[in-house]
Amino acid sequence: MRQILEIIAREGPVPAEELATRLGMSVADAQRYIEEAQEQGILLRYSALVNWEKSDIERVYAFIAVQASPEHGTGFDQLASYISRFDEVHSLYLMSGTSDLMVVVQGEDFREVARFVAEKLAPSPGVVNTATSFVLKTYKTEGEIVVEEPGNHRLAVTP
Repeated sequence: MRQILEIIAREGPVPAEELATRLGMSVADAQRYIEEAQEQGILLRYSALVNWEKSDIERVYAFIAVQASPEHGTGFDQLASYISRFDEVHSLYLMSGTSDLMVVVQGEDFREVARFVAEKLAPSPGVVNTATSFVLKTYKTEGEIVVEEPGNHRLAVTP
């Protein structure tokens, strides 16, 4: 049920009793849907959204456009499966356009990400070319605005 997924995606784990009340359904139906969604791999996990830039923990993110050679019969799936197993890989997408895969990598600093690209990603079988772009500032992530809107800091002008 779309409404249950949207609530959970926005708010995290919500008890079946609360979902049932909010959506006008039975608790058993809400619980059954949650369990089925977990079994089918629709609900992968519940997690918090952290604004790392406000913490004292260093995190660097990079988007790496990968041009690759597709495998006969599997396309890019085998390479994507291989790349996705690296701990540094935060997200991985098959893309349209000029690159085949977009790899989102996280590390403690720029050097760690650069080492990952040079030592693990670029030499991977099937990878033809990579282009790395580092995230310098995050404005919005996972649907949440993370940069506070500036107030009106205009100076008053008098005649």
